[in-house]
Amino acid sequence: MTDPTVSRPPADRATLWLRRRLGRAVVLSYAVALLLPAPGLWLRRPHALPFGVPALHTASLLLSLVLFSAGLQVPVRALGRLLRRPKAVLAGLVLHLAIPLLIVPFVAFLLRRTPDTDGGSGLLSAMILIVAMPVAAGATVWTGKGDGDQPTMVGLVLASTLLSPLTTPLLLVTLAPLLSGGYAHTLIATGHSAGAGFALTTVVLPCAAGLACTVVLAPRWLTRLLGTVVPLAVAGSLVLTYVNASGALGSFLEHPRPLLFAAALAVAALVCLLSFVLGRAAARILRLDAPVASSLTLACGMNNSSASAVLITTSLPDKPHLLLPVLAYGLLQKTAANRVVTRLRPAAASAPAP
Repeated sequence: MTDPTVSRPPADRATLWLRRRLGRAVVLSYAVALLLPAPGLWLRRPHALPFGVPALHTASLLLSLVLFSAGLQVPVRALGRLLRRPKAVLAGLVLHLAIPLLIVPFVAFLLRRTPDTDGGSGLLSAMILIVAMPVAAGATVWTGKGDGDQPTMVGLVLASTLLSPLTTPLLLVTLAPLLSGGYAHTLIATGHSAGAGFALTTVVLPCAAGLACTVVLAPRWLTRLLGTVVPLAVAGSLVLTYVNASGALGSFLEHPRPLLFAAALAVAALVCLLSFVLGRAAARILRLDAPVASSLTLACGMNNSSASAVLITTSLPDKPHLLLPVLAYGLLQKTAANRVVTRLRPAAASAPAP
């Protein structure tokens, strides 16, 4: 156990200070993107490198850094508990695939009743790209705040991330027929390229590399690496938020479409609400104890919206308006997560120890 009298390293103190103010920092990132989108728009573009090196995608690199940091902070020993109690993780993985198949057709049915000429296919494409992503690594933070079961949440984040080269293309291709016009063809093409390309190189490999470091590095070197990578990853996540927001808000400022903004907010809110409600209902049906139920509910509602935004930026650069519902979902899922942990914290605290 660490001696509480020992002062934290400067990097640890800076990271702790920023994490406590992360919500305000995210809002500030959105404000800067609204007032000064030009640097973010420049960062969104691929940048050519000399000597035949592939073009540099800033957003992909930042996402890889965030996921490497997430893998680096996984409590590997705690995962052994899941081998003795795998029900929640297996249920979470099934729900991760089933919930999009339940929600997206319902939302598509509602959007076809709107006067939009494409039946809301643009908004629906963005929602599909969100729900097809793995569980957000940030869900582990909310699990800690709500006294949830951390090994269950870490297991769900890791399992959904490692399986994403299979699950992401599967969901994209399965749900693409709900779209009309060129959106269906675009989503199918994105699904075919996402598995071996985006999901593997940008999502799985960085997370697996971080996890491998926790296993092979000596404690002294791991502590040093954490002290360097974690602050950079927190800062990188804010820069990534700014870059994604610049793409969406910059496009919106050039061509203001208030109805699109309102529709994006409404659709994101509906999908987010239904995801959390179905996750909570599944936890009750399975009769999980309060900490595990909290983790399962959060995992069902919190998808890696940053990954979907990066996928839109790299695969659909001509459709920056699709980032609007993604940004809305990113904010709404954090609000919903706060509601979940606030409601379940008293029950979790009174639950008997195993």
